[in-house]
Amino acid sequence: MNTKERSKTTRETSSGNGRTPDIVASQPLLLPAERLETVAAWGGATKSLSYVYRPSTVAQMQEIFALARRSGRSIGLRGAGQSYGDAALNSENIILDSTRLNRILDWNPETGIIEAEAGATIGQLWQYILEDGWWPPIVSGTMKPTLGGAAGMNIHGKNAWKMGTIGDHILEFDLLLASGEIVTCSRQEQSDLFHAAIGGFGMLGCITRMTMQMKRIYSGLLTVDAIVSRSMDQMLAQFDEHLPTSDYLVGWVDGFGRGKGLGRGQIHKATYLPPGADPYPSQTLRLDFQNLPENVFGVLPRSIMWLLMRPFMNNLGARFVNLGKYYASVVGDGKRIQQSHAAFHFLLDYIPNWKWSYGRGGLIQYQSFIPTANAGAAYKEILARCLQRGLPNYLGVLKKHKPDDFLISYGLDGYSLAMDFRVTPRRLPELLKLTRELDEIVLQANGRFYLAKDSVLRPAVFTAFLGEEPLNRFKQLKQQYDPDNILQTNLWRRLVV
Repeated sequence: MNTKERSKTTRETSSGNGRTPDIVASQPLLLPAERLETVAAWGGATKSLSYVYRPSTVAQMQEIFALARRSGRSIGLRGAGQSYGDAALNSENIILDSTRLNRILDWNPETGIIEAEAGATIGQLWQYILEDGWWPPIVSGTMKPTLGGAAGMNIHGKNAWKMGTIGDHILEFDLLLASGEIVTCSRQEQSDLFHAAIGGFGMLGCITRMTMQMKRIYSGLLTVDAIVSRSMDQMLAQFDEHLPTSDYLVGWVDGFGRGKGLGRGQIHKATYLPPGADPYPSQTLRLDFQNLPENVFGVLPRSIMWLLMRPFMNNLGARFVNLGKYYASVVGDGKRIQQSHAAFHFLLDYIPNWKWSYGRGGLIQYQSFIPTANAGAAYKEILARCLQRGLPNYLGVLKKHKPDDFLISYGLDGYSLAMDFRVTPRRLPELLKLTRELDEIVLQANGRFYLAKDSVLRPAVFTAFLGEEPLNRFKQLKQQYDPDNILQTNLWRRLVV
């Protein structure tokens, strides 16, 4: 658009639920009402009404960007909708759903390098490469996220201290800018944009294609050890002990433990089988070997388990479940099993729609990242504060991490604790007060936060943990590549605008 044309444009000045600021509308038009859909955050605690478009080609994506400019609407990017909060919501504006761009474009079983469209999922990825003896270096607790969404949030797995984030294994990607131009980004080409778009929660452009390096494996099995932890201090000490000899390490934390048992739980340590250790690798690497069971305990259909869980999604019921799980971990301390990769990694997929068990209000997850030296004291204070406020978390997960070189980063040499909280109209005000108290504990411990899980951060907290210099650099790139602020989400407006 030239200067003369730009002078004729109008700029919207409202924000929030209406049209968003800084959108150029040279030919204002109404969007079709049949495109309006209710779009929900994965956790179910936040929803919005948006104009949803599902392109199946990059050319169609470019047309949607042109439509946004003509209509004075912003675009929010959405993959599989697995973000817990408002990262993929864009109230009364456009949502670009990338799930139809899901083709595997190229695969080299000799080098382990794969090229795929951004709408392909983690599930598609591992299923495509497994029988050739490869596995994605980073996977989340569910196989449902798209690769583009995973890159935009720079997800991590149970091996984050060792293998980093998914961004560490991306070789290059194509980025569709707000102008409609496509640029290829790598560590050598468009390096600034590469390191800002990964983890940049979709605010600099839409990843359409990416190339990644996979990891060689020699069996479809992992050796998994169960280790009981009787306190948070002991769990952190056990992590430190087992990190050098583990490929994956994850801790379950009982949010109801008190006194000496504060932060108690169980660690699962997993290691790859070395070459030759599996006598039947051609069998264990088969896809049908990796399938999750249809029934729980061989009897109950997984599809109805969320309904059976619902009566326990209250403080009394969750306390009972956590207590039972803890004492089961005491009995099973030191147990070693061999488990398929899919069974170990994708626990969130064992029970379809398990989030429904929380009820209509859904859940929010509060995940904080704290340096190793401060983690023990901070997490004990966080767990104790939740109990004091009568809002214990129903599911807690501890992981170890390392720093990364991406601009919007949650990475540090330390630990993360993810906690799930049930949301109801009665609990919500107190829950928001609690998260503000927890924010202060995290900031005082020099901690950080993860936007893929966030629902509650305030702008001041976002700036405080990220730092003004990285945030200003990100804003500069935003101004350079999206000067009209076409790309927006509710998360962006909540934290930055």
